[in-house]
Amino acid sequence: LCKTLVSEDGKKAVVVEVNAETDFVAKNEKFQNYVSDVAEQALNTSAADIDAFLAEKWAKDPSLTVAEALSSQISIIGENMKIRRFAQLAEENGFVASYIHAGGKIGVLVEFKLGDASFATNDDFKKYGRNVAMQVAAASPVSATRESVDPAVVEHEMSIYKAQAAESGKPENIQEKIATGRMEKFYKENCLTEQAFVKNPDQSVNEYTAEVAKALGTTIEIVSFTRFMLGE
Repeated sequence: LCKTLVSEDGKKAVVVEVNAETDFVAKNEKFQNYVSDVAEQALNTSAADIDAFLAEKWAKDPSLTVAEALSSQISIIGENMKIRRFAQLAEENGFVASYIHAGGKIGVLVEFKLGDASFATNDDFKKYGRNVAMQVAAASPVSATRESVDPAVVEHEMSIYKAQAAESGKPENIQEKIATGRMEKFYKENCLTEQAFVKNPDQSVNEYTAEVAKALGTTIEIVSFTRFMLGE
């Protein structure tokens, strides 16, 4: 089960993945309540990785570690469980939106920077933030912007496009244009800000963002996102 939790001020959020062996247990209220407790612990943790997280004191019962509390829950629920991973996002000058898809199969966080941070509590902005988080769940982008795509991914993709262009037998300057054109298509399909907005495919996410920012009278920047898919 993937679960998200956002702080009251909207400036910090966490997504966790906790695994059970069966869907039956995943839908169990005790298990879901336990996952909520894990998300609350993860929202406030300073642990750098899952091992440090499991070793820290369990906030609901400081006489136990997180790992010991997990063992206790396994005994109560009667099925093996695992806290697989967690990720935090924080944005002092904006807001972190969250979205859970398909009953916990996908969990998403998106970090936004605002020209005027007071708009973080605005209902229209919150609706926008949820829509962008839904976009991440549905379209599975590789990065927020083309600038934030892993250079190794860019190099790999470009080498494929150049090899394909070379097979065309066309002059080198044309081959370069073909490869560059295919790279542009890659960015448009895989970078969140450049993707067609799922709720209005005639508009890119960038254009949707600019529209909302103009209506609110501020600037909005999509900084980063985290997307967990159960079991990936």
